Amino acid sequence: MKIGFVSLGCPKNQLDTEVMLHEILQAGYEITPEDIEADVIIVNTCAFIESAKKEAIDNILDVAWLKKHRHLRAIIVTGCLAERYGEEIFSELPEVDAVLGVGSIHNIVEAIEAVTTGKKKGSKKKYFSHEDCNTVRLGGDRVVTTPDHTAYIKIAEGCDNRCSYCAIPSIRGRFRSRPMEELVEEARWLETLGVRELVVVAQDVTRYGLDLYGKYALAELLHRITEETDIPWVRLLYCYPDKITDELVAEMRDNPRILKYIDLPLQHVSDHMLSAMNRHGDSTTVRAVVKKLRDEIPGIVIRTTFIVGFPGETEEDFCELCEFIKEARFDHAGVFTYSREEGTPAYDLPDQIDEQVKADRMDVLMRMQMEINEELNREKIGQVVDVICEDYDPVAEIHFGRSTADAPEIDGKVYFRSAERISPGSMIRVKVRDVVDYDLYGNIVTKN
Repeated sequence: MKIGFVSLGCPKNQLDTEVMLHEILQAGYEITPEDIEADVIIVNTCAFIESAKKEAIDNILDVAWLKKHRHLRAIIVTGCLAERYGEEIFSELPEVDAVLGVGSIHNIVEAIEAVTTGKKKGSKKKYFSHEDCNTVRLGGDRVVTTPDHTAYIKIAEGCDNRCSYCAIPSIRGRFRSRPMEELVEEARWLETLGVRELVVVAQDVTRYGLDLYGKYALAELLHRITEETDIPWVRLLYCYPDKITDELVAEMRDNPRILKYIDLPLQHVSDHMLSAMNRHGDSTTVRAVVKKLRDEIPGIVIRTTFIVGFPGETEEDFCELCEFIKEARFDHAGVFTYSREEGTPAYDLPDQIDEQVKADRMDVLMRMQMEINEELNREKIGQVVDVICEDYDPVAEIHFGRSTADAPEIDGKVYFRSAERISPGSMIRVKVRDVVDYDLYGNIVTKN
């Protein structure tokens, strides 16, 4: 029997997909990359904001076409949409045959068997599993789906921050760290697969260890990983400004294999908005951590995100955010309009903002950030940057990869020419000669 997969959402969700893939293969099923060949398709969904829910539902409906026009026997929905809406999916999407919440991903083989074994044509038999996400076994063997040279490692699950706009705590449960020994062992295993860039993820990586060891232990974990593997690049995503410890700053500064790159979702800078969002720390905290990182880690690249149109956001709040972005000149910044999510404290707040106002504010910030990015990138012309090669485009006859300043899938690329073909995963140095939008263009200087 052939099983197809559609994996949506963030890298943390992708890692759950990888665990399910392993369990399915261990059970003797075949994985097919072609939906049209599948007997069962699993849609691992995101439901963080409205657009993610819409994407999930659209994908389920697209797959449902195969039940009518091909030989697809069953659709299984997993992930955040399944956790958040549970049995509602059955009533709203009758094409779905099984629903597994995030606490039930290890039941995937049982679900496949339940919806295929002895199922008669026209049967309405459904499989449902919605176990407590706080008790699910973390980690597990997996099939790595990223390119051979790059892999994610999820160091914790859930979140305790309780931002007022966010549904993640109700979907993923409380914050739970994975034991350090287990993570170091996983990093060693990934190294044997050829991984040269390890991307550390969680809902909040900077909280790592507080529940297990009674202290923030991310710096210690990073030190252990670089001591016990030779993986040359270790990158941090999803760090919170109020938990950037002196130990973490020192480790990033002094450890040459921890990239001078940090993803620091700030969301806003106005005290009024930060308080309404239930963010930990105020504008002073936000400004201080940005200054501290830049003062103590020369050349650090800071990626961030902002939310505009949160309930009650005034023109004054928005202008303060605009001025902050102009002053801070972040290397990368994403801007999102506030998504009103049922079940969150912000859902019932007064002074909801008009959708057009939200969109206009986002456009203003994105144009501003694009100009900043272009200016920062133009400053790199003539410089030599470290790059990991990702592939070769035979049509354009050019290689491409990412610099230390660019995270997989979310940041820019570096395009470069070379007299010889460079293998994916090779560490090279490129002299930048031009900039187009968010991407750099140059020529190879050296190959490691």
